[in-house]
Amino acid sequence: MPGLRALRGPRRLFAAAAAVVVIAGAGTWTVASADDDAPAVRRADRVMDMGDGVRVDTSYFTAAESGRRPAVLLAHGFGGSKDDVRQQAENLARDGYAVLTWSARGFGKSTGKVGLNDPKGEVADVSRLLDWLAKQPQVELDKSGDPRVGMAGGSYGGAISLLAAGHDDRVDAIAPAITYWNLADALFPNGVFKKLWAGIFVNSAGGCEKFEKQVCEMYDRVAESGVPDAQARSMLEERSPSAVGDRIKVPTLLMQGQSDSLFPLGQADRAAKAIKANGAPVDVDWISGGHDGGDMETGRIQARVQSWFDRYLKDDKGADTGPAFRVTRTGGVDSTDGQALLRGASADSYPGLESGPTSFRLSGGEQSFANPAGASPPAVSALPGLGGSGGLSQLSSLGVGVSLDFPGQFAAFESAPVTGDLRITGSPKATVHVKSTSQDAVLFAKVYDVGPGGRQQVLPSQLVTPLRVEGAEAGKDVTITLPAIDHDIESGHRLRLVVSSTDLGYASPLSPATYTVSLKGDLTVPTAPGVDSAAAPLPAWVWWLPLAGAGVALALLLTARRRTATPAPDPALAEVPLQITDLSKRYAGSQDRYAVRDLSFRVEKGQVLGLLGPNGAGKTTTLRMLMGLIKPDAGEIRVFGHAIRPGAPVLSRVGAFVEGAGFLPHLSGRENLELYWQATGRPAEDAHLDEALEIAGLGDALARAVRTYSQGMRQRLAIAQAMLGLPDLLILDEPTNGLDPPQIREMRQVMIRYAAAGRTVIVSSHLLAEVEQSCTHLVVMDRGRLVQAGPVSEIIGSGDTLLVGTPAAVEEPIVEKVAALPGVASAVRTDDGLLVRLDADGSATRLVAELVRLEVPVQSVGPHRRLEDAFLTLIGGSA
Repeated sequence: MPGLRALRGPRRLFAAAAAVVVIAGAGTWTVASADDDAPAVRRADRVMDMGDGVRVDTSYFTAAESGRRPAVLLAHGFGGSKDDVRQQAENLARDGYAVLTWSARGFGKSTGKVGLNDPKGEVADVSRLLDWLAKQPQVELDKSGDPRVGMAGGSYGGAISLLAAGHDDRVDAIAPAITYWNLADALFPNGVFKKLWAGIFVNSAGGCEKFEKQVCEMYDRVAESGVPDAQARSMLEERSPSAVGDRIKVPTLLMQGQSDSLFPLGQADRAAKAIKANGAPVDVDWISGGHDGGDMETGRIQARVQSWFDRYLKDDKGADTGPAFRVTRTGGVDSTDGQALLRGASADSYPGLESGPTSFRLSGGEQSFANPAGASPPAVSALPGLGGSGGLSQLSSLGVGVSLDFPGQFAAFESAPVTGDLRITGSPKATVHVKSTSQDAVLFAKVYDVGPGGRQQVLPSQLVTPLRVEGAEAGKDVTITLPAIDHDIESGHRLRLVVSSTDLGYASPLSPATYTVSLKGDLTVPTAPGVDSAAAPLPAWVWWLPLAGAGVALALLLTARRRTATPAPDPALAEVPLQITDLSKRYAGSQDRYAVRDLSFRVEKGQVLGLLGPNGAGKTTTLRMLMGLIKPDAGEIRVFGHAIRPGAPVLSRVGAFVEGAGFLPHLSGRENLELYWQATGRPAEDAHLDEALEIAGLGDALARAVRTYSQGMRQRLAIAQAMLGLPDLLILDEPTNGLDPPQIREMRQVMIRYAAAGRTVIVSSHLLAEVEQSCTHLVVMDRGRLVQAGPVSEIIGSGDTLLVGTPAAVEEPIVEKVAALPGVASAVRTDDGLLVRLDADGSATRLVAELVRLEVPVQSVGPHRRLEDAFLTLIGGSA
């Protein structure tokens, strides 16, 4: 949602309140642009006086239509302004809402000091805004002075939504996102100062002088000592939604980020439980992104917020508000925007953070380690404030480990290899015994996902739990609640509990000390068994599609027997699987708009060809013409020398998986394939069923009913169906849609095995990383035209390269030092930082550690996805 868009870098973190008495002559209005079919939106800009000398800049959006309607207050992110939520305001206005946005105190053109959602400041401003809305002729009223109103916002703006609902009973529904329930717990978790995030927080507002005096003094005091005191904690708690949690009794949609070391999932968990206890409807949505970066899922979240308000403000009982709990899961990379490919899992009720506990025995006896003098060098988990796709938390979701613990500064305890896949959904827990040579100990606990042989160590979402252990000198048992995550542990991987003495993001004691830690029980991880990420219930077309397919197959056979004016075969192309020449196809009813235009390329035997292009590039249209489903307007397609026409006999040498296959759920996998082949009318021995099934790798599952199949198994069964008859040319359109990473890897092997016998595979996919690993050749399309074709190696080059983003240009002496590091083959300056190529001994983990040591101002670290970069360069950013 636009409240989330306000998180573009450290200056977009939280949000506030605003407005009321209009200053005479300060209002202006404009008409916002709209699509031809959408109602025009009017925007009225006003500066409002809060009555204490503070003036707040506001905008009021209404569609140009008569009648009263519910209102929505949209709050922006910390360091931003009302302009950050303008687009969402216009969208809601067109959907029939009166929308008011404002720049909070101290931000945008508003005056006053930042009060961290002070009940006497920003929260009181919201009540005055409600007074103003109640007087507007467009706004629906529940009663005199009481507008029908909802509130939404991201981060700081989400907090003001919660606070306003607790302070003013005129608020009717709220949709806060990636926000806090208790700000003291967020910035001082378990008594440890979250120093880097707190510094970003203060600087993003423009410095300490931009805050109310008591807030600034509190920050200076804690930042200097490194230890949060009771007064500081009390101040933050008074300005937190938790202070009025028992008074929030309105329908609440909580959206929290998984990539978030500032406001982790536990903040939404506490909010959900408190509001639910008040009897209000509460839905929880764990989105992919957060303050540490990743995909904010803006379009999906905005749509869900709108549906929430449609249900609870417009009283539209048919509005689909979504599941009670939803979590976004990651699998691969989308070539159109470079973001992680996302899918959802859901449950009919919110499972909390401890559902379905499973225990794992850990090995490792009593271990001693040091808190170094000055708490340096610190361990690295998250690098706070990394926005966009380079966020370390997103890299962890893609299986890239970049965390770092220094030898001699941590204890580690490890499980046996996990048997079967394990999905952790919630907060793991462990109990340890801690002793210290100092009175207090500050520790940092985390659970790693460790691959076979310890070669890959990933910290899920880059999250760590800090804890201050008071009275540790005498020894003390401590139960550690690890950060809530949603993470898949593959079979054969191990769980590793690490307890460290330092962390880059937090303040540690500067005096040296020795800590001794031993286990006092098993590691318990929640699995949330009620959360379902399996395929959706079988839609109706699954039942009728096989019968329809049989009819189509029969029609094709009959058509093939007819005499047609097909061009004669070209003997010179008899061994060429595919030759496309000057192919063009216009959009229906258009003489000058082309889906495909002047397309030419050739595919040889044994190739696995990747067909790439952004949405609308013409890929699917090309494949449909190749299969004879639609006719081209110009040009020709030849398969093994034969021109393609509907029903052409040579299509028997082509197998295709285009939009998934429908199967009869009560039949087994084998029975479904046999039924499909019988419908083609071809001899059973020509099916080569066993060979196709061996390549697809379904094993014993073939004997089970398809209704018991996972999404990955259904996908592989569909690929096996396309391979029946072992066609010489196999066409796959997005074969990995809906699959998780292990299933995607299996699909990659299916394609490679199929082509290994001299057959040819054409695959259209958005997963650039998979295309790079499985394809030998590429055809890149954009706006219907060929951009480039050739071997993968020629188009994307080679090398194990990382892109290091920095806020400013790196000086040449530093570049030379990086280039000379062990494991680094080369380092080159770019406009945004460094392009570092690793040699055979290099690793991302070691590079991050060395960059921290060299004091390189790292803003992002990510794989330099060579195919992605080549692809985006070729299409000129049109993706």
